[in-house]
Amino acid sequence: MSGHSTPDKPLPPQAVFRIWRGDANGGKFEDYKTKIDPGMVVLDAVHRIQAEQAPDIAVRWNCKAGKCGSCSAEINGMPRLMCMTRLGQLDLEMPVIIEPMHAFPSIRDLVTDVSWNFEVKKKIKKFSPRLPDNPDGTWKMLQVDVDRVQEFRKCIECYLCQDVCHVLREHHKHEEFIGPRFFVYSAALEMHPLDTADRVPELKERDGIGYCNITTCCRQVCPEGITITENAIIPLKERVVDEYFDPLKKLFHIL
Repeated sequence: MSGHSTPDKPLPPQAVFRIWRGDANGGKFEDYKTKIDPGMVVLDAVHRIQAEQAPDIAVRWNCKAGKCGSCSAEINGMPRLMCMTRLGQLDLEMPVIIEPMHAFPSIRDLVTDVSWNFEVKKKIKKFSPRLPDNPDGTWKMLQVDVDRVQEFRKCIECYLCQDVCHVLREHHKHEEFIGPRFFVYSAALEMHPLDTADRVPELKERDGIGYCNITTCCRQVCPEGITITENAIIPLKERVVDEYFDPLKKLFHIL
């Protein structure tokens, strides 16, 4: 999670983990008590439970360093990376509740089907650079314009922002709304100083940017600290407003 860290609490010798077990047809939470050690994260506890009690628990992970985005889940109701959630930051007097992301279909246990996100990305217009400014095939750019889009490239596609977004999580508008991750992706292209493609019509109609009411919940769960709402979504909304709802522009077109 982004923000300043706080010191770990003293750990008890054991803790209870309430893990959701099931698939698309249903399931239930099951409790597992396991030994814990200083420095452990939630993913460590799940692995220990796999090794000692329930080898059939399905969990997706890869790097265990907060950079691959694979181990996304909901921990005590909050979308988080299991590998970056330290047990010393949780209240272990109560069971630690671990469940799969709610915005995507369940496959089994803690694993969800996030393939919808890959299909969304394919539909967004790709990078389309202007012709080079110089005979040697290079371009002239201001450093401030280059720096502006670098933040968006930190995204690890964990899809926690997609999971916490109420438009997808509660209202299931997957056919009408691409979600904050892909507004960040669109912003990285739209704001690139060399890009010439126009994605504003798609943002307004197909991508459903109007559904976003800028609650900043996506920014709050981003493990990379990307300023999703203020630096990506709001500027894209402004482009849509300028293009379609500016009264002076409408008057110009009428005249």
